[in-house]
Amino acid sequence: MKNLIIKKSLAEEIAYRLREQISSGYYKINEKLPTEPELMESFGVGRSTIREAVKSLVQSGFLRVQQGAGTFVEKTTADSEPMDERLKRASAQDLDEVRQLLEMKIAEKAAINRSGVDIIAIKRHLADRKTTADNNLIEECIEADIQFHVAIAEAAKNEIIADLYRSMAIHLKKWFLTIYPDTAIFKETQYLHEQLLKDIIACDSKKAWNTAAKIIGRVYQ
Repeated sequence: MKNLIIKKSLAEEIAYRLREQISSGYYKINEKLPTEPELMESFGVGRSTIREAVKSLVQSGFLRVQQGAGTFVEKTTADSEPMDERLKRASAQDLDEVRQLLEMKIAEKAAINRSGVDIIAIKRHLADRKTTADNNLIEECIEADIQFHVAIAEAAKNEIIADLYRSMAIHLKKWFLTIYPDTAIFKETQYLHEQLLKDIIACDSKKAWNTAAKIIGRVYQ
């Protein structure tokens, strides 16, 4: 399996380190953070990086800014952190493991719950995947591949799973563009995706699960 490598910006890295300090109790709720110059010296970065990092933590609810007083800790856990923000800071390995589990589960559930309309949508994205792969249109091919799996997630008829997969898909596209220089792997795995469609049409949930597992194993071997 290939390991996906996520390149964080410097501000994202500083935000992550600050969040870890907050979560570990180094900074307490309602405690004032050091000044910008102090944080700049502590982390060895510039003012704009600190400001961007602090802004992201304010947006996710960890910090609050009191005009004229400074920046204070608002909370110490990520229990209400928006899912998209959580996915942004997820490690490649963690996100990929969740994606793999989701793709097998949505395949299984889609084989049980899919409708005729769902099948039409899945077929359309699968056809787009083949056409763009054959023409070596990598960005379009990745988009078609992701939409194929999104359509399967929607066919599973579990709104929470579908929403989670759609959120992950935004990040998957960016990562796929960094690890796949061409559409070779998409051509090689087209037959497996076609088999997955057949399994879903046949309402064979066990085969759909197994085919999804084969896709994951083939793409990331």
